[in-house]
Formats: sequence, structure tokens, C-alpha cells
Amino acid sequence: MNSNSKTSVFSVFKTFLKLGLTSFGGPVAHLSYFRKELVERQKWVNENQYSQLLAICQFLPGPASSQVGFALGLLRAGWFGAISAFIGFTLPSVILLIAFASILPYLSGEMGIAAIHGLKLVTCAVVADAVWGMFNKLCPDITRRLLTLAVMCMLLFVDSTWSQMFAVFVGALMGIWLCKQPEVETENTINVHYSKKFGLMLFTIFTVLLLMFMLVGGHDGLFTIAQIFYNAGALVFGGGHVVLPLLQDSVVGTGLVGNEQFIAGYGASQAIPGPMFAFAAYLGALIPVEQGPFLGVFVALIFIFLPGFLLVGAALPLWQAVSHRRTAANAIAGVNAAVVGILAAVFYDPILTSAISSLFDVAVAGIGFIMLMYFKRSPLLVVFWCIAMSMLSSYFY
Repeated sequence: MNSNSKTSVFSVFKTFLKLGLTSFGGPVAHLSYFRKELVERQKWVNENQYSQLLAICQFLPGPASSQVGFALGLLRAGWFGAISAFIGFTLPSVILLIAFASILPYLSGEMGIAAIHGLKLVTCAVVADAVWGMFNKLCPDITRRLLTLAVMCMLLFVDSTWSQMFAVFVGALMGIWLCKQPEVETENTINVHYSKKFGLMLFTIFTVLLLMFMLVGGHDGLFTIAQIFYNAGALVFGGGHVVLPLLQDSVVGTGLVGNEQFIAGYGASQAIPGPMFAFAAYLGALIPVEQGPFLGVFVALIFIFLPGFLLVGAALPLWQAVSHRRTAANAIAGVNAAVVGILAAVFYDPILTSAISSLFDVAVAGIGFIMLMYFKRSPLLVVFWCIAMSMLSSYFY
């Protein structure tokens, strides 16, 4: 990154607040929003640097899109920039999720259901745009395109919690073997302002907290909330959709939250912009603690994101030390091809399979895709288009 391109912490916050208000569609779509806004429009990083960040975060447990956002804020404006990126991107979803959940019973009518269906069509358009754009950028040759196709087919037939992580690992190995890249040029390296020693300290903090929360039990209140959500954030690969079943076991299975309350919040989390890990705030508000629900929200939110951010902070200086090597460049090329295959598989199932039920849906989502890809319209306009068409369809038919 060019050091002359540093920007203010407030500018980082403002950029990610806009993204937090408009980034519908889940983690895969978020990566597309980030790329369009921060690579193509504002040019915080170039395409090569962004693909490196994406590959690093795919290797780590935690919410990949939020980790990429945190890393972008860190590179742009230091640690305060990273924190402001997290707050800006997450705050709208926290507020909207709690508010949305409170009015969820009123959205069970025909128009409410149609509006939620329209948001699913938005996801189709946004993720299609993301997959197509990243395929063209990250898979320029036949080797990487075949690797993308192989990963996509594998994930469509193998439904496992670890399958995505396995695909990324295989992508790295295949990249080292088959994707012969030139050494990373200086302008494409990721430069961080702190040492590997500080990165090791961050990893030590991550490990100590994980061991403490895994080995120490018998506590109640805020410690229990911190324990549940830190373990979830530290041990889950694959992002928000994967962490939700784990949280259900932890909070519903233990009687801290009722199953109907959990399902209602789960439904709300599908329909709002921003990270799905913000669902932790909803659960934190429901878990009874003596200090009150607001402190429960704060603790749940901080501790579900904290492990992923510690790992990103630990990984970046290590990557800086090896990223100029040709082997690392080869591995990243393979990982990026595998990531595109993962995104393509997710695009088909569950996004397309849960959103498309008629030719009308295909047309609405297709026009949304054209608006994004060819006319470069704002994603917010696509949100309005898809919701309006879904509600009109419901009204007339």
C-alpha cells in the first residue's frame, strides 16, 4: 500500500458506516461491496493486495468479511482505523437487528414476507456480480479456472463444516504446484506498521483467552456470555451461516434463550445489511445478566469478533515477511481460485435455491445483476428495485 494514501480515522468510519447500511446479502456479498468501494472506487488497495487479504482471512476462523474490513481499516489508518471500520460496519446491523426482531411479528403478513423475499433476490444479484467480477480478475488462465470449477463441484456434493477450509488448503497446494507466478512486486506488498513480535503477542493473547474459556467453567453472567461467544468466534470456519447452529447449541441447548426467540432473531439476521455475527448482539440482549441487557450486548458482540481480529492482526506481519516469495505468490493464486469456487458454490446453494421460485424472480434478480455489472448502479438502488418488484408481484398475484 502507498503510504501517501493514508486517510483519517473518521473517513474510515464514514466509509464503513455506508457499507454497513447498504451491504445486504451476507459475507460473500460483503466482499463484493468492499471490492467495488475500496478497490475500484476509492483505491485504498489494488486488486492484488485485496486478493491477498481475502486469501489470508479465508485461512483463519472467524467472520471473513468483517476480518477483511478490519484489515483494510488497519492498513489505511492504523489500529484506530481498524476499530472504526469494525464499529462503522457493525453498528447499523446491531441496531437494525434488535429493532427488526422487535417488529418481526408484524412482518408475518403478505407484504412483509414479500419484502423479505425481495432482499433474497438482492442477494442473488449482488453475489452473482461478486462471483463474476472475481472470476475474471482472479482466474485469468485455464489452470485457475479448472481449479475453481473443481472446488465448486466438490462443495456442491460434499456438505461439511470443514469442506471450505479443506478447499482453501487444497487450493494453496495446487497453487504452489501449478500456478507459477512472478515474485510479488513492491507496490503489491501488504505493509503493516508493527513487528512480527507484536503479531506474536496478539496470537498469544488469542491462545490464552481460548484456553481460559475452554478450561474454566462454573461461572455465570457476563463471563458465560464472553465464554460462549469467544469460543464460537475462535473455532468456526465459514462465517456467519456456520456459527449460527453452534450458537443455537450453546444458548438454546443450555436454556439461556428460548428456541422461538432464537429462530425469530435468525430470521431477522438474514434480512439486514452488515455482518451476520451481529446476531450475537441480539442473543446478548436476551441472556439474563444482573448488569442489564446493554452490557450483555456489548460483551457478546466484542467477544465473538475478538478472536478473528486477533488472528488477522497476528497474521499480517508474518505474511508481510514472506509475501514477496514466489512460493507465497503461487499459493495465493491457488487460494484465490479456490475462494472463487467457494463463492460460486454458495451462490448456487443456499442463495439461488432459497431465493428463486419463478421466472419472475429470475428476471428481477437478473435485471439487478445487469444494473450492477453493466450500468454500475448503486447496490442500494438494486435493493429498492428487488423489494419493490417482489411486493408488486405479491400485490397483483
